[in-house]
Amino acid sequence: MATKQHHTIPPVAMQVGAQDGASESWLSRRTQKCKLILPGLVTSAVVGVSASFLSEHYGAPVMLMALLLGMALGFLSEEGRAVAGIRFTSSTILRIGVALLGMRITLEQIMSLGGTLLAVVIGGVLLTMTFGVVLARILGQSRDFGILSGGSVGICGASAALAISAVLPQDKNSERNIIFTVISVTALSTIAMIIYPPIAQWLGLDARQAGVFLGATIHDVAQVVGAGYSMSDETGDTATVVKLLRVAMLVPIVFSLSLLLRKRSDGPRAALPLPLFIIFFVVFVAINSSGIATPVIRDFAVSVSSWCLVTAIAALGMKTSLKSLLEVGWRPATLLVSETLFLATLILICVHWMG
Repeated sequence: MATKQHHTIPPVAMQVGAQDGASESWLSRRTQKCKLILPGLVTSAVVGVSASFLSEHYGAPVMLMALLLGMALGFLSEEGRAVAGIRFTSSTILRIGVALLGMRITLEQIMSLGGTLLAVVIGGVLLTMTFGVVLARILGQSRDFGILSGGSVGICGASAALAISAVLPQDKNSERNIIFTVISVTALSTIAMIIYPPIAQWLGLDARQAGVFLGATIHDVAQVVGAGYSMSDETGDTATVVKLLRVAMLVPIVFSLSLLLRKRSDGPRAALPLPLFIIFFVVFVAINSSGIATPVIRDFAVSVSSWCLVTAIAALGMKTSLKSLLEVGWRPATLLVSETLFLATLILICVHWMG
């Protein structure tokens, strides 16, 4: 009688097979996710490219163009294949862009300003945010909107608004408030770029004083550069360094907000004391300060950061309807204009005091 032979699979072979299966499963999940987000990501990128084209050829602010074009395609975020990618772009790509902003800054640039000027710039950021929170409550707006608007005005415009929004609690009005803030600070920054240089000349500010005034008050980096170098090279250099110090304030501000929100919230947003994209921001500042990165690498990182932010803004625009923006009312606009005037007045007083 023939006996049956039982073949057993060696344990090692079983482990290898399990690992292969797990690897294939992980790869399959990654592939499926990429297919899911690709349509929305590509759509957002195309809108970003279109916005950049309009900005370069017609002089319009690229962030504003990306927002408006995105809003025109808002139907894509409601249903269809692009929904997941638009959501991914407005969150993950946004954080990548903010993290890479660190490649614009070095510790040497910050320390070159001197103690007094450092105190003035940092104090301007903190006082503007405090003013924003207080005035927001007076106008019947939420404290979080006061933080968002005050941070965008005090730090670096649209980029700061996006970074701060990433750690604020989300509610039904969050995206509307972000878009409204970005549109408002971009418009106000463009106006400031035009009228602040004549104001500096009218007040008799010298090149360094004018650079401090422009760098410490205009919201977006591009407008600071445009306004500063329209006056003189020295004014432009000073304005740019002062502005980069304000950009560097993203780290302590977002870190502090994260700690406060950790105490206020029991949700997953409070799990880490510091968002990962801010940790990478600090790492990139350290890399840029150490001189490890070549100018080519640094320029590439800054370019990628700009593209990420423009693409993310386009995606946020797609997620926001014009109708919801019109429902915001006059109070938020009053808040942002008042914060802008407060910061400009404060810095002019400090510049006059410093001589």
